[in-house]
Amino acid sequence: MNSNLAALLAVALPESDVTGLVRLMNLPPVLAITTPGTVNRAELAQAMNMALFAGLLERVPTGRAYTDDLAHTQTRVQFDHGALRTVRWAESGALPPGEAAFTRILKPLGFVLNGTYPLDRIKMTGRSYMHVDAPDEIAQYFVSELHPERFSSEFQQAVTNVIGKSVDPLTPQAVASLAELERDHSLPLATALDLLPVLVRCFERQHTVPRLTDYEVLRAESAEMAWIATEGNAFNHATDRVDDVFAVADAQRELGRPIKDSVEISKSGRVRQTAFRADPVRRVFVGADGARIERDVPGSFYEFISRDAVMDEATGRAKLDLGFDAGNATGIFKMTAAA
Repeated sequence: MNSNLAALLAVALPESDVTGLVRLMNLPPVLAITTPGTVNRAELAQAMNMALFAGLLERVPTGRAYTDDLAHTQTRVQFDHGALRTVRWAESGALPPGEAAFTRILKPLGFVLNGTYPLDRIKMTGRSYMHVDAPDEIAQYFVSELHPERFSSEFQQAVTNVIGKSVDPLTPQAVASLAELERDHSLPLATALDLLPVLVRCFERQHTVPRLTDYEVLRAESAEMAWIATEGNAFNHATDRVDDVFAVADAQRELGRPIKDSVEISKSGRVRQTAFRADPVRRVFVGADGARIERDVPGSFYEFISRDAVMDEATGRAKLDLGFDAGNATGIFKMTAAA
């Protein structure tokens, strides 16, 4: 076990969770070499990925049941990517609008833009970010931005009402630490230990309890924005890279788990995805009279992906296709559509 990774996980998760997580997830071979007391960007990126994956399992009972099955068979998860949703809107309070709230974190950690995907049917844009030090092994991020200007004026006002007073969890010290990390590609262990919990908090809801009337306005035009209203910037889903997504889907369907009816296949045929339907969560809203109202809404979900190799024209060698597909993404996003 990488000593720096162990120390980082210890400040982000309970000890019992760390033990189970290390047994569950594949660790990138690049982490086999470490410098005690100095955390490189790959180690910090992996620690953040693992902490966020663990957080998703806490919110997604179906995903937890699946990974519990894997633990019993000593099968490991290859974490492929985590997805989050943002809103590109000037009225975002103290939070930078859209994906800028996260590229300021991802880039210092060693992630670079790997693709842009217009999601026109749902009036969003998706972008993927892969890690330069271990693109096949360190999970990517699929960050989507919703464009409120493409919706009605009533919808736009509801967006402002919901996210207009968002707070920014990234502290001045964290900003300074990220700048040092971007410059040096590493941080002293003590600095990294202080930084990681702040980074994990960025993947939460940064706005206050939404009004139910605003939520209903948003839901009428965009299931994705309605989801953001209750869940914020939490992982919308985490994805397990498997050899045969069709076989996994059939096995989960036989167990009675709420797997998607079909598998999404990219235009190239090399990327195939399916997912469990989002587990419901109970969230609080503010009613018209100011009273707090609870409702069950779609939460996050667990996804599966299979990737084929593609020929790298520059090197003449086969490499894993780490791309995404706009059609696939749009189909997968339907897993959180509110009933």
